Amino acid sequence: MTRYFFLSLALILNIAAFGQELTGDQLLEKAISFHDPNNNWPAFKGKLFIEMETPNSSLRKTEVQINFPANFFKSIVSKDGNVIESELNNGDCTIKLNGSTEIDQTDIKELNLTCERAEMMKNYYTYLYGLPMKLKNPGTIIDKKVVKKSFKGKEYLVLKVKYDENVGKDTWYFYFDPSTYAMEVYQFYHDESKNDGEYILLKGTTDINDIKMPKVRSWYYNNDDKYLGTDTLTKVSELN
Repeated sequence: MTRYFFLSLALILNIAAFGQELTGDQLLEKAISFHDPNNNWPAFKGKLFIEMETPNSSLRKTEVQINFPANFFKSIVSKDGNVIESELNNGDCTIKLNGSTEIDQTDIKELNLTCERAEMMKNYYTYLYGLPMKLKNPGTIIDKKVVKKSFKGKEYLVLKVKYDENVGKDTWYFYFDPSTYAMEVYQFYHDESKNDGEYILLKGTTDINDIKMPKVRSWYYNNDDKYLGTDTLTKVSELN
């Protein structure tokens, strides 16, 4: 009799646990609670210092300055003897090459020194370093179903994300540690049926303004695991 009691109890508990599985929105909330417990990202002000290493290319050092309340973004990129400053200040755009705004047309073309490029880099850095908080933005479509999946030998809770057509066309997957809800991998496809796109492995975190940002990101192609590069958040500081 005791044996059947415990079997029945185990069955009940399993059913209860299944009923309590997280939805996509619930998983996102838990991940945000880990990375930004005090909701500081919307008012973020800070400097990020990033080093990018890629095969067969020289080191790229970037200082990123973000001040959301002032609608301010600036990147200072040092590579191959050049320093490129791109500033977006409340609607105004300023581009400098080696300290000067007077830039030769050849350099503008070769180095892609445009305000459109500056805006793209702003979106790039604020998206990737603002994850998973950025998944609350309008136009983001969170799949209701959370999938359990093994990736590189570790089990994860996986969140599938798509976007409204006017926001983006890629399909993204975000991999969270099932015990801490830390984001450790993300992956995107332009066309999932072709297994294109890339996956990014995250290692370590750096804290600024009580926000846990990925310290090291390593990029690979989905289709053949080819290594593309690594960017490392070497230092963070407050922005006055």
